[in-house]
Amino acid sequence: MNVPSRDDLTALISAPEGPCISMFMPMKRGGAETLENPTRFKNLLREAEKRLLDDGLREIEVKALLKPAAGLLEDRAFWQHQADGLAAFLGPEGFRHYGVPLALPQLVVLARRYHVTPLLPLLGDGRFYLLALSQKQVRLLQCTRYDCSEVQSSKLPKSVADALQYDTPERQIHLHTAQPGRSTRGSAIFHGRGGGADELKENVLQCFQQIDRGLREVLREKRAPLLLAGVQYLLPLYRAANTYPLLVEGEIDGNPEGQSAEALHARAAEVMQPHFEKARTEAAAQYRELAGTERASHRVRKIVPAADQGRVGLLFVALGVQQWGTFDPQTNDLHLHEAPRQGNEDLLNLAAVRALATGGKAYAVAQEEMPADGPLAAVFRY
Repeated sequence: MNVPSRDDLTALISAPEGPCISMFMPMKRGGAETLENPTRFKNLLREAEKRLLDDGLREIEVKALLKPAAGLLEDRAFWQHQADGLAAFLGPEGFRHYGVPLALPQLVVLARRYHVTPLLPLLGDGRFYLLALSQKQVRLLQCTRYDCSEVQSSKLPKSVADALQYDTPERQIHLHTAQPGRSTRGSAIFHGRGGGADELKENVLQCFQQIDRGLREVLREKRAPLLLAGVQYLLPLYRAANTYPLLVEGEIDGNPEGQSAEALHARAAEVMQPHFEKARTEAAAQYRELAGTERASHRVRKIVPAADQGRVGLLFVALGVQQWGTFDPQTNDLHLHEAPRQGNEDLLNLAAVRALATGGKAYAVAQEEMPADGPLAAVFRY
């Protein structure tokens, strides 16, 4: 799954102006229905071709612009292995496409800039790290709520034994829980040769301090929360050693050794869900507190110019809704149209693009989850 990163979306937002074609479609993921995917994409290309010709481009220019996307139709393997949705973008700087874990609409947009609103849920505060601790493995996963990848770094030990540099059987540590029926939360039973239980426990703590130091180097300036996975008796020891400021309270209990990154990610995403929603909930509460004052608005005519001027700090956009029209940043003239016309763009998308480009935060939610009536809601910086 080629999920666009924050950098990818930033590149789309800051791409040179048009003509920019944005295409979205839902994807069939299994069985004979996958054969529908290239047919549906071909229909999107035909619609894009018609829009470009109607916009005044010559046929030879249109063919050249669409050629990279048309070549995707010949890639059989691509169409057999896809995500829930496909987003494709054609413009002056070339062709790019992404498989995304979102139920995207069937949509073609031709405008001066890319239409990114359907992908805004990917920009939510869903980035985090997962540290999986076991006696034989130490793994760090970089995650979003949709995917994950393992971080390779020489600064992190590969295992507890590696961190302690125990190179003889006499110095190995053996840990196990208490007998069945007894509580083990926050405690462990330590066995080993060459030292008593207290000494071995102290050695494990020192090991975790070494992992913590390496982790701080790897995550320097990342500013993303960290989640722990491991058997219950190890996690309190790691928390005692931890100095990373964004370690979350939740955790994944159980031995992660041998579990795939995908399996760990599925459990991690569930634990992190409340954290994902926190920023959006707080933003909605801030809007409701300021509603009715000059610091907030749900009116398109007021929000679009403010976003262009860099005044929007928080923005909510309704998914699946477009407001067509024109906006002149030189004069602040704004015109709304019920249906798209030549030279129009989606003003909701424009507000989101400009808010993000000027350092604001944008949340794309279902209409029923909007904090105000209408398809836009904004909190102004001033």
